[in-house]
Amino acid sequence: MASQSPHDKLRSLPQVEEVLHDASLEALTDSVPRDLVCNAVRASIDEARQAILAGSDADTSIPSIVRTTHMRLLALNRPSLRRVVNASGVIIHTNLGRSVLAPAAVQAVNEVASGYSTLEYDTDAMARGSRHSHCEQLICTLTGAEAAIAVNNNAAAVMMVLSEFAAGHEAIVSRGELVEIGGSFRIPDIMAQSHATMVEVGATNKTHLSDYVRAVTPDTAMVLKVHPSNYRLIGFTESVAISELRSLADDENTAREQAGGTSGDKLLVYEDQGSGAFMRLTCFGDYAEPTVSESLQAGADLVSFSGDKLLGGPQAGIIVGAKPLIARLKKNPLARALRLDKMTLAALEATLRLYLNPENARREIPTLRMLTETADEVRVRTKKLASMLKKALPADACEVFIIEEISRAGGGALPMCDIPTYCVQVKFLQGDALSCDRHLVSERLVPVVGRLKKDMLLFDGRTVLDEGEMQEIVCACTEYFEGINR
Repeated sequence: MASQSPHDKLRSLPQVEEVLHDASLEALTDSVPRDLVCNAVRASIDEARQAILAGSDADTSIPSIVRTTHMRLLALNRPSLRRVVNASGVIIHTNLGRSVLAPAAVQAVNEVASGYSTLEYDTDAMARGSRHSHCEQLICTLTGAEAAIAVNNNAAAVMMVLSEFAAGHEAIVSRGELVEIGGSFRIPDIMAQSHATMVEVGATNKTHLSDYVRAVTPDTAMVLKVHPSNYRLIGFTESVAISELRSLADDENTAREQAGGTSGDKLLVYEDQGSGAFMRLTCFGDYAEPTVSESLQAGADLVSFSGDKLLGGPQAGIIVGAKPLIARLKKNPLARALRLDKMTLAALEATLRLYLNPENARREIPTLRMLTETADEVRVRTKKLASMLKKALPADACEVFIIEEISRAGGGALPMCDIPTYCVQVKFLQGDALSCDRHLVSERLVPVVGRLKKDMLLFDGRTVLDEGEMQEIVCACTEYFEGINR
């Protein structure tokens, strides 16, 4: 039989009513609004039409349109944002939601989400309170700051600081620190949006104190130091420490006071720290990120950082520093536009409380636990996963090994640090790693994200949270091999 021309294929497309008379779709209208079913049928027919016009050999039969419609309706009922098993070995995985919340933080979210809360109610005064109060004292206790405010992410924090203190004035920044912070958002773009005038100093690899000194003018409001948490320049490099910038700012402020300036004319030192560590992770040696308290002690007037990176909490941008400066930020209109909701505040407060006992924090906050676990501890968990896979998978379909590998911190933190780990390696005798990886990610309600290496699939034991996640990996792999043997 001669193949149909595109024109004949288009004419063979069924009408919407014809498809709706299919018994399985008629039954669906008892549980799904008829309008939704009709729209899904129209979309399926249109999809086939577009495929024909593009030159594809589309199936225009009613059974095919019905199958596509069922899949479309099923997708409507399947949540887009859902749980994932992260076996990639990237601990603070931006695409997978960054830090996993501690059990105490999850419980706190559930409690405030399931009823009313003291979000803006002061029970002592029995009057309206401030949402800033829930976390501010904890942040100050843990960092040594005079005051603090939290907004919805660190990019927002940078924007708010620049808008409040540098709008219409100059802000000096080293060329080596003009970083892109993810999602194509760059420091120069944020500075432009805040209406601060960016003054670049130094070279990409070297910036000296003298570069800052020459750039300071009476219109300079701020020296901005950006911690390059997601990359490193190696070799012939030099940067200026916060303590040196503090001395520069003090000298300039003294000169301004002598010239009759006011407190509002002071030159500020502000660090965008990015990752936001509350404790120095000594296990990483020279790679360890500086802590927030270290930056404040070195002389920064303000420091901002993320809540969902090395801190291990929910997405937030936290600003700490001198009390008069934070008071101005709280009055800035952006403070309302960028404020945290009750669930984020609950998770952040619970995470911060864990830091009051550093050992509790390392044990209870998943990000800290995964970062600081020894390779031997990870090996125990990896051996268990390997054993489960060997028992469940057909011996003639694959071979399962335990290998030494490297994990990554992710989230723009510790970019140069290799974290020793152990992985389960699956070698394919039937099927292949690429198609298995696609099945694990694209065809399951709970996706399993591993990593591909030399035609093998690896599951990193460092980021597999518990036995329940191991079982998900086993079920996903079992489904794949059953599928290729049908």
